[in-house]
Amino acid sequence: MARVGVVGATGYAGAELVRILTGHSDIELTVLTSRQFAGVRFDRIYPSMTGLVDLACEEYSVDRLCDRTDIIFTALPHQLPMACVPEMLKKRKRVIDLSADFRFNDASIYESVYQAHSARHLLEQAVYGLSEIYFDDIQSAALVGNPGCYPTSVLLALIPLVRSQYLDLKTIIADSKSGVSGAGRSLSITSHFCEVNESFKPYKVGVHRHNPEMNAVLSREVRQPVDITFVPHLVPMTRGMLTTIYATPANTIRPKDIFDCYHRAYSGKPFIRLCSEERQPDTLHVRGTNYCDIGFKFDERSNRLILISAIDNLVKGAAGQAVQNMNIMLGLNETAGLLSMPFPL
Repeated sequence: MARVGVVGATGYAGAELVRILTGHSDIELTVLTSRQFAGVRFDRIYPSMTGLVDLACEEYSVDRLCDRTDIIFTALPHQLPMACVPEMLKKRKRVIDLSADFRFNDASIYESVYQAHSARHLLEQAVYGLSEIYFDDIQSAALVGNPGCYPTSVLLALIPLVRSQYLDLKTIIADSKSGVSGAGRSLSITSHFCEVNESFKPYKVGVHRHNPEMNAVLSREVRQPVDITFVPHLVPMTRGMLTTIYATPANTIRPKDIFDCYHRAYSGKPFIRLCSEERQPDTLHVRGTNYCDIGFKFDERSNRLILISAIDNLVKGAAGQAVQNMNIMLGLNETAGLLSMPFPL
């Protein structure tokens, strides 16, 4: 049984990790760290865990952490993981990082949108943890950079089609809507109730940090520069993400071609659910789960393909995909700990 630690356990993604890992029968959750809540039991911070999690949060110490773990999740703000992950790897621990610090193989792209990278030497060995796409690489990885929530929703819908050269790459527009939990647990006026309630707004238009992440992955897939248009929006709900992508086909295609392409790519992938034209993806139907629902519509009148995906931003967009990656790395069943039933309502 693998011993697992969560560094940064009291943020939203960290707490979601604790929730999922507590129900995982093949691992033992041994260490939770938190700077703000060191010495406080986790179930005092999140009372929903009363009777389920009796661990207290600890101050971070790489020696104490590595002595009691085999695999580590770092659920920390950007820039912090690059400082502590190298020591974990030196102690032969496998690491799944939920920040952006190890999502880019090219340090210059990371530094253009975040900050200077102090562990550039690790970027080439880090594996991008889009579970359904890079399964084979994840199996043997020592370090996985877990994808962002927006890129997960966009890339899972796009990659099978761009690999098959079905899309005119210059025409791709991704329009995404996210629940407020995507902003994290830290206080911010933009996520206060009065600012968000009865409001629906775009933000960081044309400058969101996840846009270069998507471009980098797509460019690597097709071996040429790709620069999609991406607009994120904030919706007044706690969790959930819906992405609608618009693109012009590169060649003459039929709806059956699109469905067959997705079916080939995701056959046997338990967390991808293809929707019929009669039922398009809905955030309600993936809430609290690790599923990504994908649907599409080919608008023959305008010769435009419309792709739609829905995920839970905290699960498939963060903690759930991280646990899925852990399962792959440890040779466990990919679905272990992740088959909670969706809420009907």
